[in-house]
Amino acid sequence: MRLSFVELPESVVPCRNLVGGEWLLPPGATLLDVRSPYTGTVIGRVPLTPADGVAQAVEAARPAAALWRSLSARERTQPLFRFRSLLERDLDRLSNLAASEAGKTVAEARAGVLKGLEVCEFALSLQNLDSGAHLEVSRGVTCELRREPLGIVAGITPFNFPAMVPMWLFPIAVTLGNAFILKPSEKVPLTACALGELMREAGYPPGVFSVVHGGRETVDALVEHPDVKALAFVGSSAVARQLYARGGERGKRVLALGGAKNHLIVAPDADPDLTAQAVVDSFTGCAGQRCMAGSVLLAVGDIEPLLQDIARRAARLEVGPGMGAIIDKGAVERLEAAIARAASEGARLTLDGRGKRPAGEQWAGGNWLGPSILDHVRPDMEAARRELFGPVLSIIRVPTLSAALAVENASTYGNAASIFTTSGAVAQAAVEGVRAGMVGVNVGVPVPREPFSFGGTGESRFGHGDITGVSSLDFWTQLKKVTRKWSARTDGSWMS
Repeated sequence: MRLSFVELPESVVPCRNLVGGEWLLPPGATLLDVRSPYTGTVIGRVPLTPADGVAQAVEAARPAAALWRSLSARERTQPLFRFRSLLERDLDRLSNLAASEAGKTVAEARAGVLKGLEVCEFALSLQNLDSGAHLEVSRGVTCELRREPLGIVAGITPFNFPAMVPMWLFPIAVTLGNAFILKPSEKVPLTACALGELMREAGYPPGVFSVVHGGRETVDALVEHPDVKALAFVGSSAVARQLYARGGERGKRVLALGGAKNHLIVAPDADPDLTAQAVVDSFTGCAGQRCMAGSVLLAVGDIEPLLQDIARRAARLEVGPGMGAIIDKGAVERLEAAIARAASEGARLTLDGRGKRPAGEQWAGGNWLGPSILDHVRPDMEAARRELFGPVLSIIRVPTLSAALAVENASTYGNAASIFTTSGAVAQAAVEGVRAGMVGVNVGVPVPREPFSFGGTGESRFGHGDITGVSSLDFWTQLKKVTRKWSARTDGSWMS
């Protein structure tokens, strides 16, 4: 159904699990309606897979994993070349599908698919890049490093990036020789099914890539299953912490990315035009529903004209075509309540997005909140500390860069931070002083590009390493060290 700025599915899409190369409805599964955040209409139905449905998928993946790991890296890479081409072919369809179920603008959804495609390209390089190591360490003795897959691994992904976050995970994991089970958010199952169909079309053997839909019971079953050797998760910090602890207790490898409260530090010498637009793009992009959103602006000194420009630009942003919808009505209510609490605690609401929605009755059932700005927020307030996950910017005024860094370092999160300045010395001081794992200089959304990896610190990441790039290779594989000696030598060494 084509609307003015997004195309929804023509009819309700029945989602199924991809198990052993076949689309199956798990027996005994409850079906959940999938509603578009844009209109509130039902666009799909998704099964909530019970534990025996998860076991079915793992059972189908077991022989596939054994066969897949026996192939060379070059052989495992060939289907990914085809998958990449299919992504390009279906870019418009995937973009509209992701937008329709996640509430993104089509342009944002398209950018997410393209970022996923970038990770595919990195995975394609692994056949030449990841060559291991071989060295003569002593006379007649060599040591070799071999990278071996773990077996069956799983990814548990959030609603806000239906295409991108899954593609952060499975192209690398599969190319390294693992069988991968994707458990997408039950709020956005349609894009996951489309990706599964493309993996089938690309020629991956049945069971190498699986899709299992569901909620908490499904996640619990993946954590409990002894044959699932590793879990990657992206979501809230509370769930990430629990998943990391439970997986670790069961001997699994777990990397769980949590939430964020990212800080945008604006110095008095910041470029006005660059900074104002970057701040607005950062806190309103994806309607603020991303872990990289700059949700706290640390205003250093007197930058009043710049703050006024930020408010003007945000106020001009058109809800709908310029900024998408919120995922569900519960999230809207939570955000509106947080704005009201901040105002009651003394923050000044300089831009109120409550009640904003696109013109036209077709959008009346959607989940809408316009850009909102809270000024004179104190560091101890909820709006300064807790991840709100919406298009809400909290402004904290500080006298110096040192005071700004103190606020940033006090956060329990440590995902991302940015400094806006025209001074190299100020930029360097901020880069060295912030605690966050990803830092931007005059960049509002400092997402690293491949092969540089994505990942934060503190309560934004539970586990070792990062989820993409070179750092991800050690997560998805086991290093085997081989020491060889073929004959005795007359000259001595400690290994003779």
